[in-house]
Amino acid sequence: MPVSDPLVDGHAAALVADLTVRRQTVATAESLTDCLVAATLAGVPGASAVLRGGLITYTVETKIELAGVAAELLADVGPVAEPTARAMAVGAQQRCGATWGVGLTGVAGPEPHGGHPVGTVFVGLAGPVDTEVLALHLDGSRWQIRLAAVHAALARLRILVENQ
Repeated sequence: MPVSDPLVDGHAAALVADLTVRRQTVATAESLTDCLVAATLAGVPGASAVLRGGLITYTVETKIELAGVAAELLADVGPVAEPTARAMAVGAQQRCGATWGVGLTGVAGPEPHGGHPVGTVFVGLAGPVDTEVLALHLDGSRWQIRLAAVHAALARLRILVENQ
């Protein structure tokens, strides 16, 4: 399996450049992607100037302990939900002291989880002013879904950084 994708890597390089010019930083809280966003950014020369850290929040417990997601929220909506992705993004931003936070949660398969079909993905993006969540349904293998989620997160964050 490939460990990178030219399209994803292109977004990562452009994002690192954009953040560097603006003197801004980014941090991630990743479940579905298990720190693939942070690793992709870290692969770009100069990333140390903008990447504050990445939290692997693969379980409910680590979403609470590492990203600061409220236990009550997780009990209400579950780990795969728009509010959870939002809270993960804000948690990464706050816990790592970053300008931007990215939170990814979803179902890569091979089986549905918590009533959500394979390919359900939520990408939270917390910025200096606002927070948004992308709700996606992605197709493909487990690896393809995870890579597409990384692509979506980096592409959208790049747009938000450029348009602020």
